[in-house]
Amino acid sequence: MPEVISERASSLNPLNKTDDAPSLENVPKITNETIAEHREQVLKGARKYIYPLQHSKHRIIVVTVSVMVAAIIALLVYCSLALYKFYQYNTFIYRVTQVVPFPIAKAGNKYVSYENYLFELRHYVHYYESQQQRNFAGADRQQLVTFRKQALQNVIDDAYIKQLAAKHHVGVSNKEVNSRLDEVRAQNRLGGNNKVFEDVLRSYWGWSINDFKRSLKTQILAEKVAAALDNSAQSKAAAVVAQAKAGADFAALAKQYSDDPTAKTNGGDYGFAISKTNPNVPPEVVDVLFSLQNGQVSEEILASPVLASQGPSLQVVKITGISGNTVTAQHIVIDLKDITGDINALKKQQSPHSYIHL
Repeated sequence: MPEVISERASSLNPLNKTDDAPSLENVPKITNETIAEHREQVLKGARKYIYPLQHSKHRIIVVTVSVMVAAIIALLVYCSLALYKFYQYNTFIYRVTQVVPFPIAKAGNKYVSYENYLFELRHYVHYYESQQQRNFAGADRQQLVTFRKQALQNVIDDAYIKQLAAKHHVGVSNKEVNSRLDEVRAQNRLGGNNKVFEDVLRSYWGWSINDFKRSLKTQILAEKVAAALDNSAQSKAAAVVAQAKAGADFAALAKQYSDDPTAKTNGGDYGFAISKTNPNVPPEVVDVLFSLQNGQVSEEILASPVLASQGPSLQVVKITGISGNTVTAQHIVIDLKDITGDINALKKQQSPHSYIHL
């Protein structure tokens, strides 16, 4: 019996070798070389999936970039035709010109942006289509051509005015623009509150408040350049202020110095009570009038024109009476020289060139 047990134990012991049992000596040994070889075999099997995926990504990038470049080129070609051949001014084209600086003209050595021209033209068109019911696609097409020419002339002139401003170190600050805007608002010239003001701008000219500020800045710059160039008017205004504050008779000064024919005959008397919303007096003058005491004389005021046919002027005012919300006053108007002559002189030196033919 012990021999049987010993024989069975011997058969179960793995250390006892037999011809049929596997041997541990036959198991591969794990070394750095065998690990590296095994890893390379695994990676080799994965590469057949990785490389096609990388190739696909590269193709996707190339195709995407090619499509984008083609789309941009197509857009630029379309916009160029729309602007320079068909003279489009719709909202989409206008938005493109706000991003891409297409030129419409060259004033001297400065390019004039197509966007400036469309900004000027579109508010003409909006006003006459919305308020005057003009049909620029039909019966009123010729009037549209007139507006195009006027808008182009305006933006070219504005470019020369900017050159004159730079030469004479004239600029317009945001504070000046906001002050002018506040004057217009306070005098209820375009609505009594912000919502009405915005609605009027949008309804009449298709403008936002920022668009209106932009227009004001251009206007103020032209006025300041006109004042800077007219040394004679500046000297004349300073002399009037000095004499008036020294006690000289204001009516006599108006008859002597004022460029307003009516003021020469009535001693500069406005002839009516002035309220803060009076449309017949420049907003800058109204603002000063309501800051003065009775009998007080102002410094010279750079005043914007009330009518389109008038130009900017220097004005000196004197309060003659205050009654509730109105004042009576006298004024002396000193017209500023039209800067068209200075603009034309620049044009002779550096001729403008337009890229559209109207």
